[in-house]
Amino acid sequence: MSNKSNIVKLLETTPQLWRGRQFSRGQRTLPTGQARLDARLPGGGWPLGAVSEIVSAVPGLGELSLLLPVLAQLGAQGQWVVLVDPPWIPYPGSLQGRGLCLERLLLVRSPGEKESLWACEQALCCGQGGAVLAWPRQAGFARLRRLQLAAEAHAKLAFLFRPESALPEASPAALRLHLEAAGTRDIAVRVLKCRGDRPPEPARIPRPFSSYGNPRTHTDAHALACPSFPAPGPGPAHPEPGRPHDSDRAQRYH
Repeated sequence: MSNKSNIVKLLETTPQLWRGRQFSRGQRTLPTGQARLDARLPGGGWPLGAVSEIVSAVPGLGELSLLLPVLAQLGAQGQWVVLVDPPWIPYPGSLQGRGLCLERLLLVRSPGEKESLWACEQALCCGQGGAVLAWPRQAGFARLRRLQLAAEAHAKLAFLFRPESALPEASPAALRLHLEAAGTRDIAVRVLKCRGDRPPEPARIPRPFSSYGNPRTHTDAHALACPSFPAPGPGPAHPEPGRPHDSDRAQRYH
């Protein structure tokens, strides 16, 4: 066999190779739990061992709920789910009600953006399997590349929730999704970037709840976080006067 044939064979069996319109063979995925979205993603789900960016037009549109099926699956398998500097204090009762294993859920607070990204990288490098979720406001290409390599090396899922201001930025993420409201009941999920053929039309999926985006309302029984406790930035959130503090429950996830 010639050297050229050996090189071609090697490239064909390399799962990390992006072949444009052809989905990279060997790329493992986990189903999202939304059939319409799975049908539009190469491999039929979230790419395992990769960074996925979820860009939302409005915070609280349903971006966290979109991940709950796969996070519940990981917890059931005994794998860890790490939340790095979420903008609100997650509500344990709702998360457990949606199938998440609180004993395998870790909440990380950091003093700043640089430390937050460092914590993400360390969480990705710690052990095999699991998922890391983070909400970086700003993240340079080099730092995102480090996260992508860490997720790839340790077979982890990494999800970054980004604002719309990040759309023009170059990103090494394997998957980029854009979420927008589609009427009052649905959200439109558009694939901006993926390893394979990008579908032309967004997937419309039901909105999981209606009151998450209202910072003064917590009436929906399926809300996933306590919007009444806004956090101005990385670090612990502060409750409104007269409201019970959930930080003790949040910190006991691990």
